[in-house]
Amino acid sequence: MPDTRPKRTRTFEDVLAQLERRIADDGLTAGDRLPAERQLAEELGVSRSSVREAMRVLETLGVVTSQVGRGPDAGAVLISRPDHTLTDLLRLHLGLASLEPREVIDTRLMIERWAAARAASAGADTTALAVALAGMDAARSAEEFVEHDTAFHCAIADASGNRLIAAFMRSLRDSMRRHAVEAVEQLGDTTVLRAGHVRILAAIRAADPEEAARAVADHLADAYPSLF
Repeated sequence: MPDTRPKRTRTFEDVLAQLERRIADDGLTAGDRLPAERQLAEELGVSRSSVREAMRVLETLGVVTSQVGRGPDAGAVLISRPDHTLTDLLRLHLGLASLEPREVIDTRLMIERWAAARAASAGADTTALAVALAGMDAARSAEEFVEHDTAFHCAIADASGNRLIAAFMRSLRDSMRRHAVEAVEQLGDTTVLRAGHVRILAAIRAADPEEAARAVADHLADAYPSLF
């Protein structure tokens, strides 16, 4: 009899590991195309959102480049083999699980202040930030709010244009989510948090790096008052 029990949803880190094995096992090299998102999701038995997040990480690391299209033109193109880069990122992610909240927030403060200032100086595209903000407005639970909140903060790192910073921020996802859900539940009201996000977005759009950095610092202080 087939196993009809629901499968546990894999995180994007599991999908990354599977993709790395597939690239190695299939002998793919630069210029080869990976299957389309839908096909990968079906073959790996995971959600398309998990595949999408994994592909974003691979693109950030310079392993693949995104391709938009259908049929033979669908899917991402491999531009370099992951080698040890991906393994190192996963090892970093696993190691972060044992960090104290203070350590995680201190690291976020340093990274995000710099990233927000850089994004503002560069006149970065803020579309992803606005989409994440809209998602937070529509959220119906702390977990759903934090999912979009995390996307917002990762988008700040992306907007900085520094791929290593973006990859590091994505490797902090689980630690960020765990502390963030607790913080939202303790606050009970996301009004202050939303105001902080709006202020950060406005500063980046206004190309004001100093205000963007201050807005990030003030926002994290509002989100984690016990740590500031």
